[in-house]
Amino acid sequence: MTTNSATMHTEVPAPNLLSASWIIAGRTVGSWHRQIGATATVWLFPVFTTLLFLGLFGGAIDVPDGSTYVDFLVPGMLAVTMLFGLETTTLSAAADATRGINDRLRSYPISGIAIVFGRALADLLSSLISLALMVAFAFAIGWRPDLSIDRVLLALALLLLLRFALLWFGIFIGYGAKSVESVAYIQILTWPVAFLSSVFVNPATMPTWLGAVVEFNPISATATAVRQLLGGRHWEALSFAGEHALALAIGWPVLLTLVYLPLTARRFRRGGK
Repeated sequence: MTTNSATMHTEVPAPNLLSASWIIAGRTVGSWHRQIGATATVWLFPVFTTLLFLGLFGGAIDVPDGSTYVDFLVPGMLAVTMLFGLETTTLSAAADATRGINDRLRSYPISGIAIVFGRALADLLSSLISLALMVAFAFAIGWRPDLSIDRVLLALALLLLLRFALLWFGIFIGYGAKSVESVAYIQILTWPVAFLSSVFVNPATMPTWLGAVVEFNPISATATAVRQLLGGRHWEALSFAGEHALALAIGWPVLLTLVYLPLTARRFRRGGK
């Protein structure tokens, strides 16, 4: 008598969107220790930049109402901190795209959206660490903001919203790269964006047309909104953008996210095309 035994195959269900995103985020975070020097430099770079500009402009910039330059600079530098990680995001995305890592990830039973969201989560965590170091340094040099919990949370939300939007732009550029070196220009682009803002100097000291352009900068909008929320003094508004900084601090990131998030997911699915 012959007995036929059936072989049972148990399929492992694919992780859901949230679980898959955390898996990819954990993979990215786990790689930080292999480049600890570069990672620490990214986290501390805003602190070094703040020291530089305090030394250069601390005694030269006129600030109203008896405030100090620290009161103006620090909220702006919190916004710039969200910008400075853009190069690392872009280079890391380019490395994954050009070294076959994305091809391997696409072969897994994981949603493409989960993969790009996982990278974004890891980069947001890195930004939070850099932001925490910047805030600790700011308190050490005498910054004393309004610490009302609702205002602090809203300011933090605006900063992370800006970073979240910039992430998609950086990942989009990185995923379309032919080589890691080909996206090094991102580092050059971040500096004009940072300098053409109201972070370091009063737009009123600039030519009228340039001051208006500066106030429309997304970095300026977030910097001004954070200054207002944390009780610090802010430069006098010169245009519609300056008068509605909070609205633009929300509107700019939302617009960037709506444009670049779907484009990034599409580029990932198409292998960089």
